[in-house]
Amino acid sequence: MSPTLDRSVRLTEDAVIILDRRRFPFERVWVRCATAEEVAVAIEDMVTQSSGPYYAALYAMVLAARAHAHLPAAAARAALGTAGDRLIASRPTNNHLRKAVAAVLAEVDSGDDLVAAATRGAEAGDARYRADSRALGEHSAALLPDGARVLTHCWADAYLIETVAAVQRAGKDVSFVCTETRPYLQGARLTAETLAEMGVDTTLITDGMGASVLSAGMVDVLLTAADRVTMDGHVVNKVGTLGLAVAAHAFGVPFLAQVQAPDLAARTAADVPIEHRDGEEVKHTLGARTASARVRGFYPAFDVTPPRFVRTVVTDRGPFAPDALAAYHSAVYNRREQP
Repeated sequence: MSPTLDRSVRLTEDAVIILDRRRFPFERVWVRCATAEEVAVAIEDMVTQSSGPYYAALYAMVLAARAHAHLPAAAARAALGTAGDRLIASRPTNNHLRKAVAAVLAEVDSGDDLVAAATRGAEAGDARYRADSRALGEHSAALLPDGARVLTHCWADAYLIETVAAVQRAGKDVSFVCTETRPYLQGARLTAETLAEMGVDTTLITDGMGASVLSAGMVDVLLTAADRVTMDGHVVNKVGTLGLAVAAHAFGVPFLAQVQAPDLAARTAADVPIEHRDGEEVKHTLGARTASARVRGFYPAFDVTPPRFVRTVVTDRGPFAPDALAAYHSAVYNRREQP
């Protein structure tokens, strides 16, 4: 049986339903979204995270197609474009949303029936993402020796599941140390829970313990997903990744960052918008206030790790040095990998 988070977004006849990750694993609550706008709000409100927004955006586009199918073709296409822009803007740092919208619109632009084309595009986008994650997981597992002790940060869902599955298929014994990942505790509630569901030896630490764990030689590798990797090798991921990467570099522990593909639209880190969330969020944990109203909160949701602190970027086409990412998009790789 696959881990819970592997199928946490579903399309129904009249809605997209999303497992509420703000309450997981203590409760299994599904949020019903009847429109693309409601899906966008759910993404903004952190109902779904990690790979979840990608799947949610795919199927939100199907809802938009259903809602506008009665319009003339040009008007319907324009409405879909507007819905797509809204979804992309809901979490601007990760480019998965842009890819999801593009996957659906490409099929819609083939000229077929609007709803059928959008549904087909969403299903194809879903299947392709899972296949690419599976390939990425295989390449990642190959880099982890038997007995490896892995430190990670805010790393859940497709990349995590496929990496662990590949490790298990290879018969390797790998253990994980997870940071809690404040303020939403994704590491404690999502990453650690998914690892435990898969039967992996898992230890939880607070966010402030990373450097101590690295200095004590308790882990062999730092492995995280990346929300985006620029063409010049900067890794954009959940805030806190930079500090761990710097500490790992200081103590001789390699940092491996996973992304399906380096982003051609982001030549440098300056091309990636960093989402800043409401500072009030850092003053609460799981709904409980942790600071008074007299204290100001500050919450950049992502940080940027320079390539000098990154050993390897692992993609669906294999591992690359951070200064060699242009090869991912080379004609040789495209000829070999494209179906």
